[in-house]
Amino acid sequence: MTTLEVRSLRKDYRLRDGLRTSTLRAVDDVGFTLDHGRTIALVGQSGSGKSTVAKLLLQLERPTSGSILLDGEPVARRGSGLRRYRRTVQMVFQDPFASLNPYHTIGHHLARPIRLHHPAMTDAEVTRRVHELLERVRLTPTATVAARRPHELSGGQRQRVAIARALAPEPGVLIADEPVSMLDVSIRLGVLNLLATLQREEDLGVLYITHDLATARHFSDEILVMYRGSIVERGPADDVILTPQHPYTKTLAEAAPNPERRISELRSPS
Repeated sequence: MTTLEVRSLRKDYRLRDGLRTSTLRAVDDVGFTLDHGRTIALVGQSGSGKSTVAKLLLQLERPTSGSILLDGEPVARRGSGLRRYRRTVQMVFQDPFASLNPYHTIGHHLARPIRLHHPAMTDAEVTRRVHELLERVRLTPTATVAARRPHELSGGQRQRVAIARALAPEPGVLIADEPVSMLDVSIRLGVLNLLATLQREEDLGVLYITHDLATARHFSDEILVMYRGSIVERGPADDVILTPQHPYTKTLAEAAPNPERRISELRSPS
């Protein structure tokens, strides 16, 4: 059972323009608690600070202030504590075309994190685990898929490989940063449903980062709306979507696709 807690997170960047310097506050007083078996959607437009939050959670950036706790313990900065954190908190990146090395096979992409985090496994055990992961993300026949290289797969298949790779260390938390924005509309729902199924079956905590309120409502238990580095609204998904309170949330809701509204507009007399 894993709980990821974020307290008063802030990230400042120093900007230099000739001899002058200034400070850009990318993340300002962000806090939330992500429990196992729950999905939180972090929603906002480009530049709102969503991806910076992801980098801070992945320890790719150091926060200016605030804290990140895993099961009540602060994240270690080095050693076995940091390795444990990175094993527990895994990432599904936005671009499945760039996140996989075109030189290596799919089997290599999945075997590498298994060997890294489970060095005692034999080659046969690693191979068996690779096939199990491919089965979990509905990529079959597993032996055929494992032998292929990324360019031989579709975008949706590559993203399923990326999800399998994130599951390889047996994490407790998945951070999914715009995981379907690079995919064709026709296959987005399948990937989101796969993530929802895995979240339920593996009892994962999922942070779903997106600009799309419609998919956030479909996929999450709670929505946090981010604007200019701050959380301006939060609450159960249906409440935030159906009765938004902040003007920015209302703007996002109005911009979200609504088939029923579009049909009504087409039927109404001009």
